[in-house]
Amino acid sequence: MIYLDNAATTQKKPVSVKKAMIAALENAANSGRGGYDAANIAADYIFRARERLAELFGVSDCGQIAFTNNATQALNMAIKGNALKNGHCVVSGYEHNSVVRPVASLSENEVTFSVARGALFRPEELIVNFEKSFEKNTTLAVCTHVSNAFGYILPIKEIDEICYKKGVPLVIDASQSAGSIKLKMDNFKAVTCICAPGHKGLYGPQGTGVLVCRNGEKMKTIIEGGTGSLSGEIFQPAIMPDRFESGTLNTPGIAGLSEGVSYVLERTPEKIFAYERELINILHRGLKNNRKIKSFYTKDDSLQSGVLSFVVDGLLPETFAERLCERKIAVRSGKHCSALAHETVKTRFGTVRVSVSDFTTINEVEAFLEAVFEITRKI
Repeated sequence: MIYLDNAATTQKKPVSVKKAMIAALENAANSGRGGYDAANIAADYIFRARERLAELFGVSDCGQIAFTNNATQALNMAIKGNALKNGHCVVSGYEHNSVVRPVASLSENEVTFSVARGALFRPEELIVNFEKSFEKNTTLAVCTHVSNAFGYILPIKEIDEICYKKGVPLVIDASQSAGSIKLKMDNFKAVTCICAPGHKGLYGPQGTGVLVCRNGEKMKTIIEGGTGSLSGEIFQPAIMPDRFESGTLNTPGIAGLSEGVSYVLERTPEKIFAYERELINILHRGLKNNRKIKSFYTKDDSLQSGVLSFVVDGLLPETFAERLCERKIAVRSGKHCSALAHETVKTRFGTVRVSVSDFTTINEVEAFLEAVFEITRKI
């Protein structure tokens, strides 16, 4: 199979990820629940992962990093942990449902929200509309760093400046940027949380996610329970990361994630991004002369990552993806859990999405292009 759905999850991982997970399964027990060797081994795996993530995200205190099951859980914690009753929230027009649905659910607490839109690959338009969307009672902003549907890199630094000027905390959804675009907490002024999955650009396994906080002790919790600390108290600990890590952590998954992050640190996000962009450029050059295809692409490397969406004249995205699947090529089709983005770009039926990783080869990209032309010739 030629796998080109890495924006959903990176299928190919560093060999060290699998080895670490097996070792953790064989040797580790439950961190913080005992002083014996197996419990200490688990604690070492988890602490090592925190240290590597702190290095990647530019956080001086690795205790401000909490592990979650995925980016969706991290985003729910960040959004609901920072939203204020009777407040207002601003989101971009490119948000995934993991942002839109938690924000919409805040209506139960009389929290309203506005959507700041802007044309695809037109950051200046989004910046203006984002600032216009603020109201007197705006208390939170949430913005994706990269659109999962189009690979569009949003102007997150400028949005951070707007939020700082307005005195509003900003939550970043780094689901499509973590690991391939440099993202340091210390480079931002208003960012209060960065949320990321472990199973995408960090090359860890499914079932892992990261909540990176600036001052997690000040946030509300949405999950409480046993943390292995302050067990005599009935209230959730205020200390980080215990505040957001109730219950047994996914130690084998975190051990694997740690090795995935180690791979990213050694390879560097800059080199990973450059390689992914090279593949996207090859894809675009191969598709641009096909009159039956419209691809959503910009030659500006500062605006597009390793994702390329396109539509095919005469075929629904799902039908085209099915025909690729018959040729053992995996892509994603439809609206990619991001109806808001497709509404903004006016892609009524969604798109076919191709997404690469550091393990995608040029030969795989060329084989994909051959399959595309074979299919479109028969339309």
